[in-house]
Amino acid sequence: MSLSSKIMPAMKEAMKAKDQNALTSLRAIKAAILLAQTETGSKEELTEDQEIKILQKLVKQRKDSAAIFTEQNRADLAEPELAQAEVIATFLPAQLDEEEVGKIIEEIIASTGAAGMKDMGKVMGQASAKLAGQADGKLISTIVKAKLS
Repeated sequence: MSLSSKIMPAMKEAMKAKDQNALTSLRAIKAAILLAQTETGSKEELTEDQEIKILQKLVKQRKDSAAIFTEQNRADLAEPELAQAEVIATFLPAQLDEEEVGKIIEEIIASTGAAGMKDMGKVMGQASAKLAGQADGKLISTIVKAKLS
């Protein structure tokens, strides 16, 4: 089932419940999907990987904004951003914890024969592909650096 077909019923539910936070989040997802579809010039459906990348980007944007607002002591602006990030994250696949990501990265390091930081690009490429949608890129990068150093 495509992300678009999941968003519309969720938007209707948010409208009925008068949940402005959820509605704003869902509209942002719908807008990002439409924008991605029209970038190519055709109305073709997005792949699941493309949909996951869009959702991850939206969550990251919300979290980054919330961090900036928190630094500036604007909790009134940070809270809605974090709440929207949570709503958007519900459409992402289940996230792996740090320990599981570490095990997968160890397997990749063993299979590639990576020996140090010079091989980080090789490991990151495979790890990012294998863990797409299941772990944050920043977490992956941090663990790879720790394992290779």
